[in-house]
Amino acid sequence: MNRLPLSRRTQIINCLVEGNSIRSTERMTDTHRDTIMRLMVEVGTGCAALANDQMRNLDCRRIQCDEIWTFCRMKQAHIPRFTDRTKIGDQWTFVAIDSETKLVPAYRVGKRTGENAVAFMTDLSERLSNRVQISSDSLRSYVDAVERAFGADVDYGQIVKFYDAEPIGPGRYAPPHVTGVERTVIAGRPDQAHISTSHVERQNLTMRMSMRRFTRLTNAFSKKFENLQAAVALHFAHYNLVRLHKTLRVTPAMAAHVTDRVWSLEELVDRTSK
Repeated sequence: MNRLPLSRRTQIINCLVEGNSIRSTERMTDTHRDTIMRLMVEVGTGCAALANDQMRNLDCRRIQCDEIWTFCRMKQAHIPRFTDRTKIGDQWTFVAIDSETKLVPAYRVGKRTGENAVAFMTDLSERLSNRVQISSDSLRSYVDAVERAFGADVDYGQIVKFYDAEPIGPGRYAPPHVTGVERTVIAGRPDQAHISTSHVERQNLTMRMSMRRFTRLTNAFSKKFENLQAAVALHFAHYNLVRLHKTLRVTPAMAAHVTDRVWSLEELVDRTSK
């Protein structure tokens, strides 16, 4: 893998960030899948370190949080009894997004537990330089996590959406209609008009479209937890630094003043695969 030229490494990573599977990337680039996986893990690990350094002293005003499901190695119901389930079965990616700049300052991959929720919120709080308004769904773990991470220095609200029952017959696979919305103030004085998870839910769709292992109802999934972490880190580095946001017309990192230019994918690969 170390002998691959930068142009070839960039081509491989470009296939992955555009939502192609490992095997389709293998066919398109004429590169063995083991080499592709090693490169993805190397670049993804580098992207995680890069984001850890860059996402500091952010002045985000409104943050939306959510979590998105996938699985690792096997479905949760198929895990044998008395097996350590920490890195296999259901896995969730906690995501925070700035609703104004669309920057993703923090994320965490792991089980949907109170411990991971606290770690996620603590990581987020350490990256912000000012008081922030946070919105989330009604996951119970968030209440304790926000309090422990931010204390009283936060405005926090939760939103619950109510949907029609899933129809039977024609239209069954269409998105359900929202029948009601309930907003609740949890801490501080959040602006209720901005208690929302719409932008982070849209980011969930971007994740599912950009990472094959997150696409539902397919045979693509992560066999190793470390591979899942690397794929998520690669996705968010590409999303924040390289990919132009259609509405903003700049990258989220530029909108949030993390950087003053659009990064090329070649530069990202070069910075993270040495």
